[in-house]
Amino acid sequence: MKKIRVIIVDDSAVVRQTLSKLISAEPDMEVVATAPDPFVARDKIVQLKPDVMTLDIEMPRMDGITFLSKVMHYFPIPTLIISSVTKKGCRTSMKALELGAMNVIPKPSEAYSIESIEPVLLHSIRSAARANIRQLGPRTPDKPPRRIHITTTNKILAIGASTGGTEALKNVMVRLPSNTPGTVIVQHMPPVFTAAYAERLNGICDMEVREAKDGDALRPGIALLAPGDFHMVLRRDGARYFVRVKKGPRIQHQRPAVDVLFKSVAEFASRNAVGVVLTGMGKDGAEGLKLMHDAKAHTICQDEATSVVWGMPKAAIDVGAADYVEPLDKVADRIQFLLAKK
Repeated sequence: MKKIRVIIVDDSAVVRQTLSKLISAEPDMEVVATAPDPFVARDKIVQLKPDVMTLDIEMPRMDGITFLSKVMHYFPIPTLIISSVTKKGCRTSMKALELGAMNVIPKPSEAYSIESIEPVLLHSIRSAARANIRQLGPRTPDKPPRRIHITTTNKILAIGASTGGTEALKNVMVRLPSNTPGTVIVQHMPPVFTAAYAERLNGICDMEVREAKDGDALRPGIALLAPGDFHMVLRRDGARYFVRVKKGPRIQHQRPAVDVLFKSVAEFASRNAVGVVLTGMGKDGAEGLKLMHDAKAHTICQDEATSVVWGMPKAAIDVGAADYVEPLDKVADRIQFLLAKK
């Protein structure tokens, strides 16, 4: 079995040692190098060509963001940011995702408790190792967004994404007009990041994008992002759509889970909905999208060539849930066409 080869870049010797121990204990992984700063890491990456890099942000000689930018330009490698999270750190983490980082994992406040991130760390490494290298790095739309005027108000757009989804979702959302029907989104992210991510999208999209709160109403021009560590479901009261935000067991190892949202959309919006599954590892969303498809909703999956990880879209396609399979830069066009139909 070919092992996933990992390099750890962190200025803390304790963190390097602990991460090395956690990763090396897995039969499908090995740590091929560690580095206390980007200058040492650069030489080891060129020499050893690892499959995945874990990267701290605050380091001596060169910060992690500057290093990530250089790596993605000259030697793209699937990268996981492992860093302490503050309000300032959230903005920096968003920048890391823009530059092509696959995930941001909050570092515990004490270096000696780094073991607490083991489950998400190992899952993220396996996900990163499957990444489509050609889709890493900064992405911008190839052409100005083409917007179709949408007049229907009783429709719902539901989108689910995971690994690589922060940039894929941005690509779709910036192409949608301000009168897009009420939109509900699940993007697998840690709790501390969803508010910052919603704020980031709100600043660049024509729609108003915000982190969902329990009882929030949906109307055209509003997009609600499920908060980290909470499931979000759609409900309807007469002609009014709204969302519920709740705890509950993890589904497909996720909370929020795309399946939980999509199942509620199938029930309460049925043929009035459009469902979209973007890049991500695993199967979350496949079952829910199939229920939407069977309820006569229109359904779209991102294609393999433009996905960072073609796991979730493939799973949905395999169960017959997709009406359309589109490259990322065509997804928004397809959404607008379907929402504009009578």
